[in-house]
Amino acid sequence: MTELRRAPLADQAAEHLLKRIREGEWQLGEKLPGETTLAPQLGVGRSTVREAIRQLAGRGVLASRQGSGVFVTALNVREDWDSVLLRSDIVSVIEARAAIETEAATLAAERRTPTDVRAIRRALAHRAEHRTDLAAHVDADTALHRSIVAAAHNPILLDLFDGCTPRVRQAMIEMLRIRVDFGSAADHAAHEDLATAIIERDSDGAAALSRNHLRSLKEALA
Repeated sequence: MTELRRAPLADQAAEHLLKRIREGEWQLGEKLPGETTLAPQLGVGRSTVREAIRQLAGRGVLASRQGSGVFVTALNVREDWDSVLLRSDIVSVIEARAAIETEAATLAAERRTPTDVRAIRRALAHRAEHRTDLAAHVDADTALHRSIVAAAHNPILLDLFDGCTPRVRQAMIEMLRIRVDFGSAADHAAHEDLATAIIERDSDGAAALSRNHLRSLKEALA
């Protein structure tokens, strides 16, 4: 058990939870244990855990879903980068994401390992299972795109992707709530095609599919 003794305890609890998230204890979209589990692990009370979760939610790392629990929505957020993104209009963020993900798709097709292929396939299957609940769908979609960026084996691209995640996530939820057509068969098929291009080492095809997907997303948001 990790004990946190020096004040302010909520700040320390938040930083410890963030450290555990960054180290991979909980994956993107995964549910955190309940307060009754986390409190003794951290050596603090449940109210302190609630405040720590509120802090991380404010930083875009966690999100509470009424009746479901608390979920990981970003894995590694830098405060300065997050502040820049929050001031940016969402179309600008999508354009930045297109630059990141198109290059990452190219590199992933060239560099993916068998481990990466398994991760992409798992993320794709997870996305297929979460096509009706809005927030879960957005998180599963983000996890798939992140698995592709991770397969590029470029830590800077991955860091940039993680930095964009909180800003893009909220915009996606707001947009899809209005459009109410998320999770369509055609949309999922496009993601299957992207995953297949990477798995089959088709770098040109992967780049084109990634670019086209994000262009259509930009047009929907504009």
